[in-house]
Amino acid sequence: MAARSFSLAPSLSLTVMAAPERDPTPCCLIVDDEAPLRAVLRRILEQQGFTCRDAASGVEAVALLEQHAAALVLTDYHMPEMDGVELLRTIRERWPDTAVVMVTGVSDVDLAVQCLGNGAMDYVTKPFRVDEIRGRVGQALEKRQLLLENKAHREHLEARVQQQARAYEELFLASLQSLADALEVKDPYTWGHSLRVGQYAMAIARELDLDEVRLAQLELGSRLHDIGKIGVREAVLNKDGALTPEEYRHVMEHPVIGWRILSPLLRDAPHALAVVRSHHERIDGRGAPDGLSGDQIPIEARIAAVADSFDAMTSGRPYRAGMAVEDAMAELERCIGTQFDAECVAAFARALEAKAFPLPDSRVRRPAVRAVRVVA
Repeated sequence: MAARSFSLAPSLSLTVMAAPERDPTPCCLIVDDEAPLRAVLRRILEQQGFTCRDAASGVEAVALLEQHAAALVLTDYHMPEMDGVELLRTIRERWPDTAVVMVTGVSDVDLAVQCLGNGAMDYVTKPFRVDEIRGRVGQALEKRQLLLENKAHREHLEARVQQQARAYEELFLASLQSLADALEVKDPYTWGHSLRVGQYAMAIARELDLDEVRLAQLELGSRLHDIGKIGVREAVLNKDGALTPEEYRHVMEHPVIGWRILSPLLRDAPHALAVVRSHHERIDGRGAPDGLSGDQIPIEARIAAVADSFDAMTSGRPYRAGMAVEDAMAELERCIGTQFDAECVAAFARALEAKAFPLPDSRVRRPAVRAVRVVA
């Protein structure tokens, strides 16, 4: 899932795709090993408004096309080095928007028809009439224009499908974020917690050089890591004092609750789900919910555990101020090898020293009830 900013009101309207404009002076490349025939064809086509170049062989024609593509190639069938069939194949592979008209002798009509099946727009037999050249060339360019318009239409539709898919994904992610915000309203002590955990986790992940996919999913998982607290009783969630063992077990059900809520929605974001389920696992295997240890714990969850704990320690409560940053950092380092991953703590220390995120103010004590101002 790519990292994007949320957009709550994306535009889903369709726009009309303009057809490709016709080139007022199309370029034609004439390919024939007979110089007099090239001169005749050039004169005919220049009278029709073409800008013409000519080549004596297929090899020379490819070299000219590499310098400047052509709307039309008029090529003989029999030529040294590279015949018309090989030239046609090369043009179809490298310049698929170029129209090709084969020029053949009467005895080669069957071969010319075969070339039509391989992508040539038309063919002309020798000896030819001037009006025949003009007519066949005109038809070939009409076919080319139609193909270009169809191609542009397909590309436009594909772009619109991708745009709408992104818009729906952003709406979906915004809805999940709104759910997480609603949880923090329910638990006012932790207002802004998920945002801060996301900032800390991203700083750690960048120090560890995680790839873009994991970064995006880590950010999403961090913002949603406590969403399972929706299933925790408010009396327990908002309790001012220490929790009883039963209350603590009840609170610690939230990783699995959150994982169950989000699993059907985030099937394509396994790293985000790993954060939600495993951010309370411990390196020594004494964590929850699965008792994972060491490298069994996904790296995203190990990162989130450091970020989550640091914010919990430095955030104030109505009954206490938060720890100073230095004291919280010392506690993280003290618990390396038991609760926290050594590399993640070291990465967090580097990010802290580099001022990769705003420092928390441990003096702030979050109120038990947030004031809500109603605007008429």
